[in-house]
Amino acid sequence: MSTGLFLVKPAARVVLLCAPQTRKLGEQLVRITKSVSLGQITWDKFPDGFPNIFVHDVEKLKGCQIIFLACFDLASSIFEQMSVLCSLPQYAPLSIKIILPFFPVGTMERVDREGEIATARTLARILSSVPPCRGGPMDLVIYDIHALQERFYFGDSVIPVLESAVPLLLRRLERLAAERGATGQAWTRAFAIGFPDEGAYKRYNAMFVDFDTIVCIKVRQGNERKITIKEGDAAGRHVVLVDDMIQSGGTLLECGKAILSYGAASVSAFCTHGVFPKRAWQKFRGGPFAKVWVTDSCPMQVAELEGVAPFEVLSLAPLLAPIVEPPEPGRAEPAAPRLSRL
Repeated sequence: MSTGLFLVKPAARVVLLCAPQTRKLGEQLVRITKSVSLGQITWDKFPDGFPNIFVHDVEKLKGCQIIFLACFDLASSIFEQMSVLCSLPQYAPLSIKIILPFFPVGTMERVDREGEIATARTLARILSSVPPCRGGPMDLVIYDIHALQERFYFGDSVIPVLESAVPLLLRRLERLAAERGATGQAWTRAFAIGFPDEGAYKRYNAMFVDFDTIVCIKVRQGNERKITIKEGDAAGRHVVLVDDMIQSGGTLLECGKAILSYGAASVSAFCTHGVFPKRAWQKFRGGPFAKVWVTDSCPMQVAELEGVAPFEVLSLAPLLAPIVEPPEPGRAEPAAPRLSRL
């Protein structure tokens, strides 16, 4: 009788590097994971305004899995962070994974007339220019990109991994339903999911198969375009509007008012990215919404929302943790649960 021995190769060390804007989220990730360490980058500027960047302890990056938590909230941030990303492969890491929670130019993915520039394609090409490392093509993790077809804008050196933050909403709604006494399989009946337009419906409807749904649409009445309900019944329901982002918020606010006018008991909203240019979030104070949930994908805007009703920030950290931390040696990764059952 013979005994066979085998060796389990230890997982490579994981180093998390953060843009200045994502440092808080990165620290939160390190707290809730076991094997992820936080690297240090000094982000400074020379007197002429150009970036002066220093990555500390680069000799320890050899053979590591590097996670770079990016934030492209400003055009200047793109140049600074791409400078780091293009330099990291020379330190011989095993792999590099980029997490860019918000792809900022996603709404400019096509042109309607000659002369317009599809900046979504431009940014995709810039990200695709990061040199490869030992582990092959890099994963690029993006949450709720505006148009799924944008995955095809990236080159072969990058593998876009398109995720959704909807599980955060589902977990939050399940807790709220439990507080109201709805448990088990019945909790999904405590809410109806609304969509501000048909585009949002097509994008997210499959994630809410156990919920009643409501679809809004703009219709022309004389010289005005007003929002009405195309499908579903809002009367007496607690409605949650779902979309990928809030920009100025005008359409979302009009949808909220329309749903209340149809007799809804309450209306709330969930959008992964709270962009809010020119502090547009102020429009929501005293508006129709009981709650407006956003994630921390846009850190600078989220900092302004702390303690401001009706906003509540849902951190991406619980969703990012299994992405940044590899499974233990010899242990398979758990199967992904159905989004509608989280």
